[in-house]
Amino acid sequence: MILDNIGVGLVGSTTHVFNIVMKYCQAHGNSTLCSVYGQKGLKLSPTLAAYANGVAVHSMDFDDTWHPATHPSGAVLPAILALSQMLSHARRVSGEELLTAFNVGIEIQGRLMSFSSEAKNIPKKFHPPSVVGTMGSAAASAKLLSLNKNQCTHALAIAASLAGAPMANAATLAKPLHIGNATRLGLEAAILAANGMEANSLILDEVPGCSGFSAFYSDYQPKALISPGKQYEFLLEKQDIAFKSFPAHLGMHWIADAAVSVRSRFEEQYGSFDPSTIQTIVLRIPVSKYINRPYPDSEHQARHSFQFNACTALLDGEVNIRSFHEDKIFRKEIHNLLSKVVVEHPQDNEANFDKMYGEVVLLLKNGDVMIEKCDTFYGHWRKPLSRESLLKKFLSNARHVLQEDQIEGVIQMVENLESVTDSSQLPNLLQ
Repeated sequence: MILDNIGVGLVGSTTHVFNIVMKYCQAHGNSTLCSVYGQKGLKLSPTLAAYANGVAVHSMDFDDTWHPATHPSGAVLPAILALSQMLSHARRVSGEELLTAFNVGIEIQGRLMSFSSEAKNIPKKFHPPSVVGTMGSAAASAKLLSLNKNQCTHALAIAASLAGAPMANAATLAKPLHIGNATRLGLEAAILAANGMEANSLILDEVPGCSGFSAFYSDYQPKALISPGKQYEFLLEKQDIAFKSFPAHLGMHWIADAAVSVRSRFEEQYGSFDPSTIQTIVLRIPVSKYINRPYPDSEHQARHSFQFNACTALLDGEVNIRSFHEDKIFRKEIHNLLSKVVVEHPQDNEANFDKMYGEVVLLLKNGDVMIEKCDTFYGHWRKPLSRESLLKKFLSNARHVLQEDQIEGVIQMVENLESVTDSSQLPNLLQ
């Protein structure tokens, strides 16, 4: 998770939205403390470095996804990397400490979402990482800051007051800010708690008549957990992570896989793929308004369009980073295919990353019908990317920013993080 998150952050530091954020950060807070992905020699304050790196991670929607639905690592890793550098002036933060804090931050997100059935489905109100990600960042930061029980309670309560971003800003330049703010504000909450700030210690409890965390999930019903120890089972042990092979909303991976498969069938039967022979393209997808975009007119809308990703996979045989460049989005050939798309919502196709599927039907002008269905894409937790595939993805992403010797250094440090004595050296390698 950590290596993949760093890789998508590095390639994300080449994006337009990241450049906008960097102008803001440089105008409002240079310091000598914390590194920023891909910005050699530049240092920012801990919170602004976390913010910038969090935006980089989600700028292309290339980061990991969990179930219940959220992007867990992007809200945590930038905060604790910044903290490792901030704390290095007083003490060294070991790699084992960093890993422990990271796992705490992931666990908190998963536990909070497990208390809600609503959280299991593709979201409609709040973007999940802006909610649980902020809490996870606060928890991870509190762990690394060695806060006591009361301070940790207040850190989470403060974070709850800083959480939340509406789904209406999905598929816009503002969406990456959700992760940037989550990691930054969670870190701020922990630092405030360390300095004596207090908030409602019952924020995570169910208190009738006064919404706490239930303000975000209406069916939120918290349960007591056993104390950490030998019998405690972390959620990551039971529920793996989905890693993306191309930079788009997770839902796009089902429909792209199905489209590639039906294209292959077409080629087997007719020798080569000819879009002009297609009368209609039927997409059978779950109901989810913000990723149902018939004619996307921007990079970020294209990353959240079942129609665009299906048609791109049909036309090119794959979806990749370049698929979302303007010259690809506005191709005449893509728009010709988009005009042939019809969307259907079968009742058994739930808007849930553990249950949904993508199905592509080609109705050809000669009367032939071709159908392919994907219920588990390569990269889903039921069909995880191999170590070789994850490493290939990291190398491809990192090479946009780093030299080969730097890349090798990052891989070595991450893979041996438990034995690293000074984790603040890791963010130094990412410039």
